[in-house]
Amino acid sequence: MRVLITGGAGFVGSSLAVAFREKHAQAEIYTFDNLRRRGSELNLERFQRRNIQFVHGDVRQPEDIAALPGVFDVVIDASAEPSVLAGLDGSPAYVLDTNLGGTINCLELARKRGGAFIFLSTSRVYSIAPLRALTFQETPTRFTLNANQTSPGVGERGIAEEFPVHLPRSLYGATKLASEMLVQEYVASYALRAVIDRCGVIAGPGQFGKVDQGVFTLWVAHHAFGKPLKYTGFGGTGKQVRDLLHPEDLFRAIELQLNALDRISGETFNLGGGQEGSTSLLELTALCQQAAGRAVPMASDPSSASVDIPFYVSDSSKAKRTFQWQPQRGVPDIVQDIYTWIDRERARLAPLFSA
Repeated sequence: MRVLITGGAGFVGSSLAVAFREKHAQAEIYTFDNLRRRGSELNLERFQRRNIQFVHGDVRQPEDIAALPGVFDVVIDASAEPSVLAGLDGSPAYVLDTNLGGTINCLELARKRGGAFIFLSTSRVYSIAPLRALTFQETPTRFTLNANQTSPGVGERGIAEEFPVHLPRSLYGATKLASEMLVQEYVASYALRAVIDRCGVIAGPGQFGKVDQGVFTLWVAHHAFGKPLKYTGFGGTGKQVRDLLHPEDLFRAIELQLNALDRISGETFNLGGGQEGSTSLLELTALCQQAAGRAVPMASDPSSASVDIPFYVSDSSKAKRTFQWQPQRGVPDIVQDIYTWIDRERARLAPLFSA
């Protein structure tokens, strides 16, 4: 088996590469990345130890992708500018070129030299206005959905694939939704075997989290290093909710999809931790304090950015129904995995979380 993972030195891509190596000892695994994100260069040593091939290149450059050797049984597109704030403070060129132009280049490689294509999309394709229109109750630690909602695709399990996508959702979300449409067209026009995965928040060891992307890992890191934090948005109480997905659970889903590809090609699936794997920042803080054995100073800012949402939990019922997948790693497991990784590599990681 020959596997190509674009964005392969990033958190998600590198986690998948290592998981493929552990499961498939004889596979040829190629990772492709421009190393733009700080910390991604640290994964090259991991690749070398595991005989994972690394190719330096940029998905925005067709000639870089064309230079990749041979044909691949599966191409996993994990490349992205992943910040929901991307382009809001200036030109959108990088997020557009990377997330949309890059997908086109990856699709062309898969059309010519790929047996299957897995596109890692995002829950951020769902429109912001309907998400903000959801009604909630406020408990001591989180917002919880009311039973009766007006939007389609929302229920007691969270947000399903039928939730509205026709209204604005951020430049980042728009590039991913446009890419989803292109994937579907390649399936219809060229019989490309492909699956679209709308992932919730992916969190785990190896993620160099920032406020705008990877905030849950950042939360653990600040507790590990004793640095202050701030609840931002929706009253500044930390009650906004997300579900978390461990990269090992994502890998399990991809494996199941590859085994079922002939019957699910062209389909779109939500993949997330679900209600059982959800947390508010306030609840996460308690888990971080338990793992680190200390509290950190916590400020509050009640103002919300235009792309902020108070609640998102993936309803992954379709994935469970279609190929019998459900996540196995809960929020306490994810927090402990992240803390153990940081604690083990404090000296090397401290500069990356110092900003």
